[in-house]
Amino acid sequence: MLSTVFEQFVEESPLSVMARILMERIFMPERLDKIFEAHATVQYQQDLLFSSQVDLMSLVVCGIHKSVHAAYRAKAIEKIVSTTALYNKLSGIELNVSQALLRETASDLMYLIQAMGGEQADLLPGYKLKFVDGTCLAATDHRLDAIRAYAASSLPGKAIAILDQPSKLVTDVLLVEDGHAQERASFNQILSLVKPKEVWCGDRNFCTAKFLYTIILKGAFFVIRQHGSLGFKELSELKYSGETETGKVFEQKIEISYEGEILQLRRILVKLNVPTRDKEWEIAIFTNLPSSDASAVEVAEIYRNSWIQRNTFSNCN
Repeated sequence: MLSTVFEQFVEESPLSVMARILMERIFMPERLDKIFEAHATVQYQQDLLFSSQVDLMSLVVCGIHKSVHAAYRAKAIEKIVSTTALYNKLSGIELNVSQALLRETASDLMYLIQAMGGEQADLLPGYKLKFVDGTCLAATDHRLDAIRAYAASSLPGKAIAILDQPSKLVTDVLLVEDGHAQERASFNQILSLVKPKEVWCGDRNFCTAKFLYTIILKGAFFVIRQHGSLGFKELSELKYSGETETGKVFEQKIEISYEGEILQLRRILVKLNVPTRDKEWEIAIFTNLPSSDASAVEVAEIYRNSWIQRNTFSNCN
């Protein structure tokens, strides 16, 4: 499994041999096939095993081969199944199978990182940070009959990824077949993953009263950029709190309402030295973190770090 990928590293460093052993154990074909059997509801395994499909796709994802067809020829899978059968299998992989593959292998990889002492220091001691973001798969010019009358390219799908800050692993992913759907359509699934003492960081697409309220109900916290459509009541004036590399930081107390409940929050405002790519000079952030654990400047830095992590999410394409 993944032998061609690791072969490039083995020749350069003996440490790669150890990495190969550990990684191949996590991605054992038998283990991957069991994941498929446990989560597939429509597809079944016959001549072409799920583990073989993962092995094949790894060669493309890791840049060993430029296309599925090139990897297919190199692995001589044609002796087992036809090209048509291969593509039919790949296109028919169910979303819950792909999600389970990431989730279960990420769990093992996190254990490995922890055992080797490879985790980064917590950005906020005492709390576990999670970064959530959605990314659309690249638009395609291939046209289905139903959309050939439209000029815009179609979006094949969307992935909402959850990244664990200390390990820098994407620990879960929600896959959506409708690339034009909003993240909000998947909020219930995202919220089901929230655990106490976690801090969920996200962009303004995740800033709804329901999302924030549910996180609080679960005993967790958030650092989420304010969305203009979510109204709030000011309880105090903005007060200068300090500076970061990106600008001056201010804070005020606010409240929002949801289904008769009143949520008292902190609103952190960063007046930027340089505008964003959307020409915005201010970024406002909502948080329920206690000021005794996270100052306004620290909250601003946590959100800035979430932007840095978006580079990881972009790799989901």
